[in-house]
Amino acid sequence: MDFVDYYKILGVEKTATAKDIKSAYRKLARKYHPDLNPNDKDANRNFQQINEANEVLSDPEKRKKFDQYGKDWQHADEFEKQNQYREKSSSQGGQSFSGGQSEGDFSDFFENLFGGAAGAGRSRQAKYRGEDFKAELQLNLIDAFKTQKQTLTVNGKKIRITIPAGIENGQTIKIPGHGGPGRNNGPNGDLYITFSIANHASIKRLGDNLYSTVDLDLYTALLGGEITIDTLDGQVKLKVAPETQNGSKVKLKGKGFPVYKNEGRFGDFIVTWNIKMPTHLTDRQKDLFTELSKS
Repeated sequence: MDFVDYYKILGVEKTATAKDIKSAYRKLARKYHPDLNPNDKDANRNFQQINEANEVLSDPEKRKKFDQYGKDWQHADEFEKQNQYREKSSSQGGQSFSGGQSEGDFSDFFENLFGGAAGAGRSRQAKYRGEDFKAELQLNLIDAFKTQKQTLTVNGKKIRITIPAGIENGQTIKIPGHGGPGRNNGPNGDLYITFSIANHASIKRLGDNLYSTVDLDLYTALLGGEITIDTLDGQVKLKVAPETQNGSKVKLKGKGFPVYKNEGRFGDFIVTWNIKMPTHLTDRQKDLFTELSKS
């Protein structure tokens, strides 16, 4: 397996702060977002790599393991356990412990962990990691708006997963140990789930912001008033300023999409006014508009 440098993917140094990593991730996620690159396979692949890099580097514990073990960071716990075992064995003069594991067994540990052959002259079989499984899960925008649990059937087994609010279209998450079974007591593979999220009929999502075009009658646009609009979190009453222009926008702070794994934080909801011209005017109404045009 080729080494994937998560720092390089996000374009940051190893000394980058958590704020630097978050900023780089958000910038790249917007650039390669599937909604902006619907038919670009390279952009979609980059988006998945960016999400994977952020998943690791934004977690202090995972980042520490990645910095120390590189591509093998997911096996850090096994490495540390064996190192502790080696030190204990060495301090006791090379004696065997629990189960008769001797000092010589440690020389084969790294090979066996990743499927290499056992040491020369040994009959022990190599351990092989199980196959990774990939799946796609389709959600609508409302489903992705709130944290929810779903039960999936993978390779004949049911697993229950929690989907955090704010999951991105095209984002991939990993479920450790739910891939194919390992061979010769090797570890199971992992399950990678990619999310396909459809936009709402009248509300579009871009990043953490939501966008909607709302019809406004001419009279309310001219004189001002109040209108009720739909959001993903229910209806909201919105004041309309007098002499509102067609195509003008209103931003509702904090009424957008939840920020992924940032409970309590939301993007904005941007409304674009579409002023509808009146039809079927009476003669009296036509006369009034004629008068206005001459004023």
